[in-house]
Order: sequence, then structure tokens, then C-alpha cells
Amino acid sequence: MTAEEFMRAVVARGHGGSEVLESVTVPIPEPGFGQVRIRVEAATVQPVDLATRSGALVEAGLMAARERTGIGWDVAGVIDGIGAGVGTFATGQRVIGLRDLLDVPLGAYAEHLVLDATAVASAPPGVSAAAAATLPLNGLTALQSLDLLGLCAGDTVLVTGAAGAVGGFAVELAGRRGLRVVAQAGPGDETWVRDRGARWIVARDTRDLADDVRRLVPGGVDGALDTAGLGVRALAAVRTRGAYVTVVGGSAPPPLRGVRVHQQWISADGAALAELAAMDLTLRVAGTLPIERAAEAHDRLAAGGMRGRLVLVPAERT
Repeated sequence: MTAEEFMRAVVARGHGGSEVLESVTVPIPEPGFGQVRIRVEAATVQPVDLATRSGALVEAGLMAARERTGIGWDVAGVIDGIGAGVGTFATGQRVIGLRDLLDVPLGAYAEHLVLDATAVASAPPGVSAAAAATLPLNGLTALQSLDLLGLCAGDTVLVTGAAGAVGGFAVELAGRRGLRVVAQAGPGDETWVRDRGARWIVARDTRDLADDVRRLVPGGVDGALDTAGLGVRALAAVRTRGAYVTVVGGSAPPPLRGVRVHQQWISADGAALAELAAMDLTLRVAGTLPIERAAEAHDRLAAGGMRGRLVLVPAERT
């Protein structure tokens, strides 16, 4: 093979802290039937990446242990290869996409990524690749969670962690559906979540979330989207026979008082991603780093306190 047929990627060699992340040289993958290959311009660093690297997902039984594990779900870039059976994309097209398989040898922390065409959509117009890459995982998680709640215009919804990556999209999307949003947020984030469409604010550090919510919405909200994994604390704010969705694995409470309880598990959906890309949603980049500094990005994300997401980009684009 020539040098042009190889690429650099960052993988987890075994499991552990950020020190197990390793830069490797591997053959450039070829797209198969129904797939496209993307020249990666940006890949977002997500909490699930840290969980994958640490081995937490293996311990939870969500993936098998392997010597080398691919890292990275979100991608923004340019299509540079198209497999047979793909008629919806063209070489040179700017796109975003989501890898939703946990157990793979290569992820989005790479110079090229192959995805099913059904997991890809045109990139949002007029935004950087780094900003576009923050949309797929968190935007789809918020959208699919709201779909699970099944609320109607005029209904009330509590969003915990409303200033977070998923929560911020959830507040915006809920407002566009005509829902009245109660947002749980810290004092420094109140203006931001109101600007995104929240009608009411409850304090992030409240001792009794349910009481605070029920003072604003007597009888309780129609639904809760729990991005903070508060479990029964958020469920208690929901009216009898309402709906509750959590996006944090293992945090779903029992369906008390006839509340419909769901755990949202993300799935790639190019059609829904295209809808999100056309909505002019707020895309937040906390900073960019070269892909080779992925370990530093993991450590910064683990330290907390970040608004928006860190994004890995090719070195020449930092």
C-alpha cells in the first residue's frame, strides 16, 4: 500500500484512563453497499467516549471487551467515497453523521470514517465543521427523547440539566413543538435557557425539585426529560399517568403513579438528522484540539464545568 492508502486514528488500547488512548496508522476503510466514506473534519468528544474508553460499557454488558476499540460517535466532514446503492449523496458533499455501534475497531477519532448512508445528512449551512459535529448525538438524543414523551402543544415538560449538551437541544426543540418548558439550571445559565425557550426556571441545586416544579405547575408537569439522571426526584415532578424519559443508562425509576417510564437509547437516523440540521439550532463548541490530543480532551471533559463540547479536528485546522 502507498502512504495515501493509510490514515491516522485514535483508539483505546484496552481500557482505563486517558492514557490508553493511542494514535495508530491503519488502512483507509472502503465503503460497502449502502455506505459512504467521510473525510473527517471534526469529531466531538462525548461522555460516552469516556465510558467506552474506561471499560464501563463492557462492565455494563453493553459491548464486548476487545484489545482495540474505536472511539468517537459524531462526525462532520466531506464525502470522499460512495459505495454501491447510494444515490442520495455525492463526492465532495459536506455532511454530518452518527456512528451508533458501540463495539467497533475504529470510530470518528480518525481521518476517515465509513457510515451507512442512512446515518448521514447534509451539514447545517453556514456553520463550521466543529460546530456541525456537535449536533448528531446530542441533537438526536433530545429529539428521540421528546418523541418518546409523546406530548402535545400546550403540554408542560421538565428538562433537567437544561444547560447541558442534550438539555439545551431539548429546551429548544420542546419550545418549537409548542411545549411549555420548566428548565432546571444553575444561576449562571438561567438567561441562556430562557433565551432557548424555557418558560420557568428551577434551581439546579434545589433540595426538593418536585415541590419547586409543582409550585410553578400545580399537579405536576405532563412529562419530564431527565438528562441529569435524577431518577425519582424528577419523576416526582410529573403528574399522575404522565411520562418520563431518562437518557442516563441505569437511572430509570419505577413507573410510580402510572407514569410511563422510558430509557432513551440513541439510534442513528439520517432523515431526522437532516431535519435538525435545517432548524438553525444553537451549536456550542467549548474548544477545539487536534485529534492527537484526544487524551487531553478526555481529561478536560472529565473535569466537568464545561458548556458546549470539545471537538477534535485535524492538526492543520486547530
